[in-house]
Amino acid sequence: MVANQTDQDRQYIRLQESLGYRFQKPSLLKLALTHRSYIPEANHELQDNERLEFLGDAVLELVISDLLYRRFGNRYKEGDLTKMRAYLVSETRLVILARELDLGQYMLIGKGEERCGGRTRPSILADAFEAVVGAIYIDGGFENAYRFIKSKFQDLLASAPQKGLTIDYKSRLQEMTQKRYHSLPDYKLVEMQGPDHDRLFKVSLYFENRQISQGIGKSKKEAEQQAARAALKYFQENLVRNGFG
Repeated sequence: MVANQTDQDRQYIRLQESLGYRFQKPSLLKLALTHRSYIPEANHELQDNERLEFLGDAVLELVISDLLYRRFGNRYKEGDLTKMRAYLVSETRLVILARELDLGQYMLIGKGEERCGGRTRPSILADAFEAVVGAIYIDGGFENAYRFIKSKFQDLLASAPQKGLTIDYKSRLQEMTQKRYHSLPDYKLVEMQGPDHDRLFKVSLYFENRQISQGIGKSKKEAEQQAARAALKYFQENLVRNGFG
């Protein structure tokens, strides 16, 4: 953690050079890098980065949607574009970009979180990247946010059809539940039917001790994939109504 304000200013200047954007209000960048665990330890009033993360998430999805539409809109259907977007804005991708910018070293985090490896925690890094996007949007407007996102995702866009359309349902479900609820689904084999050469497997998927879906396949892995696929549809359709929102 930076020792004093002068050191902090110098670090933020270096970070802005890496971002390719100079803040008119550097305090917004500091806010984007302030984790909620730091607030109780601060000697002065501070806010955490969660509202900027909320905003940055929306800006990021809009810009990525626009980039995908312009590049692939005449070749792929809406469902495929949605899958590509999910691949690009997944926690895994955001963590990679956050590490390239070394955001972890600039974070203001609490001592307890620091001891637990918070500077390298994927969820914290992904949230910080989204918060930085939100901060750039507030500070410099949509055009600057668009320019920043485009520069960071330019190389990834080319691989979106190949990787985004083949991503497995289990990975997509895990990333969604981990990001939104900080919890993971659990798969349980509940039944096997048929002879060895033609066996069917049935798997139940549980989330927070509630059965969400089931899947059937000719292997346990296939059954888990089908259960995850059904769970993704369930979450998309029933988040608020079933109390998960």
